[in-house]
Amino acid sequence: MNKKEILKLAKGFRGRAKNCIRIARERVEKALQHSYRDRRNKKRDMRSLWIERINAGTRIHGVKYGNFVHGLTKENIQLNRKVLSEISMHEPHSFKALVDVSRNAFPGNKKVVPPKKEGLAVLL
Repeated sequence: MNKKEILKLAKGFRGRAKNCIRIARERVEKALQHSYRDRRNKKRDMRSLWIERINAGTRIHGVKYGNFVHGLTKENIQLNRKVLSEISMHEPHSFKALVDVSRNAFPGNKKVVPPKKEGLAVLL
């Protein structure tokens, strides 16, 4: 990269990192490394977030996440984790239908354990 491009990328950096070419080159290089790494980490973080949301939705109905996903694959329901998490948050009745399908497909889901009540829910 030439000097003009580096200083353009270094715009907004603090101190001499925005106008001294040697320091700006180092900082821009490091920033590009971080952006490359974090584009991959973002995908990892979103997948774990979706799994947490699905797990929370399935635990309400007394099913574990792994058993739920196993039941869906046995029934050949091919919904990805992003869609499942959206359904669990915004359409609880549809998600309950999916949990019931999964429960019927996999014998490990037959035991219905009511979720523990915590906090103020104990008083209700």
